[in-house]
Amino acid sequence: MQPQAPDAPLPDPMAAWLRHLESNRRYSPHTLDGYRRELRFLIELAERAKLPLDKLGNGHIRQFVARLHAQGRGPRSLARTLAAWRGFYQWWAPTIGLAGNPVAGVRAPKAPRGLPKALSVEQTQALLDRAPAKVATEPAALRDQAMFELLYSSGLRLSELVGLDLRYTRSAEHESRGWLSLEEAEVIVLGKGGKRRSVPVGQAALAALRRWIDVREQLAPPAASADDAAALFLGARGRRISPRVVQLQLARIAQAAGLPTHVHPHVLRHSFASHVLQSAQDLRAVQEMLGHANISTTQIYTRLDFQHLARAYDQAHPRAGRKS
Repeated sequence: MQPQAPDAPLPDPMAAWLRHLESNRRYSPHTLDGYRRELRFLIELAERAKLPLDKLGNGHIRQFVARLHAQGRGPRSLARTLAAWRGFYQWWAPTIGLAGNPVAGVRAPKAPRGLPKALSVEQTQALLDRAPAKVATEPAALRDQAMFELLYSSGLRLSELVGLDLRYTRSAEHESRGWLSLEEAEVIVLGKGGKRRSVPVGQAALAALRRWIDVREQLAPPAASADDAAALFLGARGRRISPRVVQLQLARIAQAAGLPTHVHPHVLRHSFASHVLQSAQDLRAVQEMLGHANISTTQIYTRLDFQHLARAYDQAHPRAGRKS
């Protein structure tokens, strides 16, 4: 099933909810686009059932989820769908006098929880050594080096990276959601749920950032919008870099480095968490740096750490049973 055409206008209540999330909750454009897609699925399903949105009940929502699941939507995808629908009705229901939220209590099928993919320290080093600034001085190459060093140094989400400003900016046209502080060697980011946190930046990333900032103006157009003018990382046309460009550049460099797995930005976040936990053994500190609301989310990295210890045991212990 495909949602409504992406350019079709949303019903007024849905459009108003998205504006509320943007202006009052400071949700990122990436998150809002995802919610917009999920709301279009709800419209499509309601139209097929020949019911207006305010007449949908809990049973209808369960049927919709079952239909999407049968069509191949996985548990994680359905969980995102339900989060969007639930959030919309939670905001809208009181304004029109609905007795309750029809999405309340509806859960996506459980997914087997796999381990996050993380690179080894050696693989991460090979990737960052392969980044183009090692062999080039063009602005785009220096930008890529700075982005990838920062992703690994600070464990940022992709949306947090592209949302960074060069420095804190506040004007009538633009206010920073996240920004770099070279003086304090940290980035301040706005994470999930509108929660702001400060994350330290390592020396290698700071050096790469300074090299990029020295040439950043070469990509900055003279008549940029307030948002683009404030952005830390710029694309080829001088606009704030898009998540897709970051993904493509990282995948290309990882392939050139000969890494055996597909590398996307979140792999560097996972690698950061795994390597810091292996070194410091401080789960609470890793939780704070990643911006996890619940420490149980962070605890999955202890399983990665155990895998690392198990491999070391197999390789080193005389009674591990390895054949020479």
